[in-house]
Amino acid sequence: MKLRAWTLALAGLGAATAVAAQDLKSPSADQYVPRLGDIMSAAQTRHQKVWLAGKAQNWELAAFEMRQLKASLVEAAVLYSGIPVSNVTTLEPSLQSTSDAIAAKDGRKFAKALGDLTEGCNACHRSLGRSFVVMKVPSDPQPFANQQFAPQAKP
Repeated sequence: MKLRAWTLALAGLGAATAVAAQDLKSPSADQYVPRLGDIMSAAQTRHQKVWLAGKAQNWELAAFEMRQLKASLVEAAVLYSGIPVSNVTTLEPSLQSTSDAIAAKDGRKFAKALGDLTEGCNACHRSLGRSFVVMKVPSDPQPFANQQFAPQAKP
């Protein structure tokens, strides 16, 4: 019975995701569409938060922020036809490597994968004639002073 409930829940989630993706593909004239710069600023913030959480070994938060980062990149590609789909799909291996390192809780692999992902971002910027937008692996230990990145002690 539990398996059936999980199957139904996953099917519902898949249907909801498909509906949300359909909404993204064809926004109506009265629907708000975020500016590309706003989407990319959110992606930049998430990139930094992934790094901060990974450095603090809060793998649960890093995984959450990684999912948010992926969603931002998909949103940008879906809403802005000037971004070739190949640019986003080219990032998939480094996105997956970063996610895998987070799941494995492997700090060394995480650092390398995030570096590769960062270079992938820069390659995308260059291909779009935006080589002046250069990402780097974050170095400031705490730019988000309003969020704690160390994992909470379990009660």
